Amino acid sequence: MARDEIKLESTENNPVLNKSFQFALDIIRYAEALENDRKYIISNQLLKSGTSIGANIREAQHAESKADFIHKLKIAAKEASKTEYWLLLCKYSPGYPDIAGRLEKLLEIQKLLSKIISNSKKS
Repeated sequence: MARDEIKLESTENNPVLNKSFQFALDIIRYAEALENDRKYIISNQLLKSGTSIGANIREAQHAESKADFIHKLKIAAKEASKTEYWLLLCKYSPGYPDIAGRLEKLLEIQKLLSKIISNSKKS
């Protein structure tokens, strides 16, 4: 199985968990490319925020209450927003590797998070 096809049993039936896990793997690879180009500060910031999205979504699966669940997903949404910022800096800074579809993948996750948070508040 190729690196970009990794699926965990715990994420298979949960699109936001699966997409955030796949995104984190992609961010790790991109951060490594940044480090190879000696872009350490951006690499570190992007690695932290980009992998934190999925970690917070996963943590939300074991929330103690609906309010805790929503809170953890809001943290994931904030991390997604930070990740978007770092990716945009990479996109518009000369000499940085192409972000190649990463913003689109992030937007999918952001839309899912928004929908889940909104629906959770209603129920």
